Amino acid sequence: MRRGVLWALLLSFLLASCAPAGAPAGEGSGQEPSQSAMAPAPEAGTSAQPQPAPEPEPPTQEELLQAMVDTMTPEEKAGQLFWVRLPETGWDELAREWHPGGFLLFGRDFKNRTPEELRTLLASLQETSPIPLLLGVDEEGGTVVRASYYPAFRAEKFRSPQALFAAGGLEAVRADALDKSAFLLDLGLNVNLAPVCDVSTDPADFIYARAFGQDAQATAEYADTVVSAMGEAGIGSVLKHFPGYGSNRDTHTGIAVDQRPLEQFRQSDFLPFQAGIDAGAGGVLVSHNIVTCLDPELPASLSPASYQVLREELGFEGVAMTDDLDMDAVQKYVEEGTAPVMALQAGADLVLTSDPQGGIPSVLEAVETGALTWDRLDQSVLRVLRWKLQLGLLSLPGAEDVQTS
Repeated sequence: MRRGVLWALLLSFLLASCAPAGAPAGEGSGQEPSQSAMAPAPEAGTSAQPQPAPEPEPPTQEELLQAMVDTMTPEEKAGQLFWVRLPETGWDELAREWHPGGFLLFGRDFKNRTPEELRTLLASLQETSPIPLLLGVDEEGGTVVRASYYPAFRAEKFRSPQALFAAGGLEAVRADALDKSAFLLDLGLNVNLAPVCDVSTDPADFIYARAFGQDAQATAEYADTVVSAMGEAGIGSVLKHFPGYGSNRDTHTGIAVDQRPLEQFRQSDFLPFQAGIDAGAGGVLVSHNIVTCLDPELPASLSPASYQVLREELGFEGVAMTDDLDMDAVQKYVEEGTAPVMALQAGADLVLTSDPQGGIPSVLEAVETGALTWDRLDQSVLRVLRWKLQLGLLSLPGAEDVQTS
């Protein structure tokens, strides 16, 4: 059930709480009489003119979001922190019963479907879910094209950033970002996990084919161009793979250890992420690389140091998320079922996983044992809901009167 009635009641409560007290202090209240109470009574034949009560201040956007969080059940809060791979079956029950923050689509979800069938599925998911869903996909262009890989969806695959730039510079990059965003939005998707902000100039690097392929400053201009275009189109963007992939190996299949000094990250790798953040990116995806200058023991996605740098040095206030916690690079560092809790303890807002049925109960149990607190998790729930509001997925009561904070 949607929350329309609840929002109306919530708004009434918030507005009422802002209203001035109606009656003056009575006798014996211990308060001094006001000047108006000491004024002489009006002369006979005249009547006192009542003063209109001042208009109450409308609630701010943050107050309304906080009120929403305050009405959510523990299960709903925990579910909002999980971005889940769309299962092959049972997605409607998963959306209804586990309250995930959203679903991620991969190639198999487009294969053997028509665009209309996918639109129907995604619309049904949004209708089924009590809280609107982030519906995301990796449509980077080039080697990572989940949707346009299939001719039923697009006659040609979206081109890689390097191919676009070679053909028409940043103007071609911007036009492609607008086209791609419109294409995904038309299908019912609302987030593209792009752009890749990793700095790579060596064709031997694992990440090179997916990267812009130029130095840090040029990659920063690329990130700014893509994020700005995506924001103009109205689709969510996710910068990846923080703090920067460098020349590391593929973490889908094993551990990658990056031993570069922090100053190199500050002078190079951080620049495209900073540009994307400044351009308004709503999400940043944190990699599983072990970056020894930040934390020599844990993958960045599970390390508090990574999120601290992202928040404090780069000033990111949006949704920080892990890379897929089912990747091999994580498994060595966690006991079975503990990765989501470790990521949230570290500072992640969203965990990417295929196992919410195991992860969500582990988060609830962590709160019961004191390993996590609701104060900490509420911060992340607020960030997730704020992003959904910015993307037009959430509608707040009295939105036309809402003050920004």
